[in-house]
Order: sequence, then structure tokens, then C-alpha cells
Amino acid sequence: MPSILIKSADELARQRHAGELLASVFTMLDEFIKPGVSTMEINNRAEAFIVDQLQSRPASKGQYGYPYVLNTSVNDVVCHGIPKESEHLKSGSIVNVDITLENAGMIADSSKMYLIGEVSPLARRLVKTTQEGMWKGIKAVKPGATLGDIGHAIQSYVESHGYSVVREYCGHGIGKEMHEEPQILHYGKPGEGPVLQEGMVFTIEPMINQGDSRIKTKKDGWTVVTRDKKLSAQWEHTIAVTADGFEVLTLRPDETIPD
Repeated sequence: MPSILIKSADELARQRHAGELLASVFTMLDEFIKPGVSTMEINNRAEAFIVDQLQSRPASKGQYGYPYVLNTSVNDVVCHGIPKESEHLKSGSIVNVDITLENAGMIADSSKMYLIGEVSPLARRLVKTTQEGMWKGIKAVKPGATLGDIGHAIQSYVESHGYSVVREYCGHGIGKEMHEEPQILHYGKPGEGPVLQEGMVFTIEPMINQGDSRIKTKKDGWTVVTRDKKLSAQWEHTIAVTADGFEVLTLRPDETIPD
């Protein structure tokens, strides 16, 4: 099994900067994402901002042959939704926008849910609970904790609210490469799995379904949807393990870490 990379102070500083730049992309998109906008327009706006304004590289473009800079996963799309000219956001929809950015050789990865226009209370509750579940996982991060502690914190919280955790996709180590060891499962048992050490950097990105956890991939080879056609939500941050806990490298200006 490949080893888990520990980031040097210099690598962590560069990755922190990449995370701050990525957070600014979402701040820009907050004003842009609204009913009527196409998912391809979101992609194009983000690409221009990352390349022209931030002098950075959209790390997803070309990764595994993927042609775009982000994923737009609408309603029952669990992950890897492909931006389309023909897909215009409708009031009542929920959409996850997942973006990666590389600057000075280090990559940051984050995603955010957007509520489009007037969204039903049930959809709003799923989005909120998923975000809270992500924070439960993040708050479990500290040296000496295990990956199982993270997964258990997320799983126990969202399942207690009647939702299910997608098991086929997980968080991942990240640094010079988009996907490094370890894999961060969003379910698990306390005390199991590798032990966290200061200097580890990884994503926590739970995908939570309104119905059961079963999924399928569409014929395009990318788009993953819920089998029961119920809604799915996801939030993601890039996290560093610090001497006494964690640092959220992709924290956005509009966010505060819950108590």
C-alpha cells in the first residue's frame, strides 16, 4: 500500500494558499449561481476566474480524461455531474459545485451546495444535515484519532436523521497529486483504520442520500445518480492535521467552524 505523505511546512503553506484561492472562487460564484444559469456557464466562469484572475490551474481539467474544470451535480446526481450548455438551473433545485485548484504545485479541493430559488423544506434539511455531518467528521480530526473515528462521526449523525451514506466514493489524501493516500471513508467504526498524524492533508466529502445508499453510473461514464431518484447532497473541504487538531485549508469567508 502506498505510504501516507506528511506535508512539510513549505508544502502546507503552499497548499493553504491554494485553499484560500479556491475559497475565493466560490465567493465569486455565489453571486453568479441563480435560476436560469446553465451549468456550463458556471464551468466557464470558474475557469476564467481561476486562470486569468488567480493565475492558477483548474486541477480537474484533463484529470482521468475529464474535459471540464468542475462538477455540477443537480438533485439526484450524487457526484461527477458534467456541465452542459443545455442544463439550466431551475428554482427548487439543489446543486453541488465541486472544484479543484492547483497553485505553486499544490492542490486544494472543495465543494459547496447551492439552493436554487425556492427550495422545499425536505431538500433544505438534507443539505443542512449533510453539511453538519461533514463538520462532525472534521471535528474528529486530531493527531492520534483514526480514520474510523471520522467515518463514524459522519455516519452516526446522518443516519440518526434518516439519511444514508454513499459508500462507493470517499475522501482522499491530497497534495502534489489530486488523489493520494489515505482513502477517507464516510462511514466506519471508532478506533479503526490508520492513525492521524500532524502534517497529513486530506479531503472530507460525504455524499448523503435522502433515500437508500444505492447508486448507479449513467452511460456517459461519469454521472453518478441515486437508484431511487431521491435527492443527494455533498459538502467538501480540504483538511490538514495540526499539532492539536485540524485546519480547514479551504474555509470560505462566509463560513464559521461550528462550536
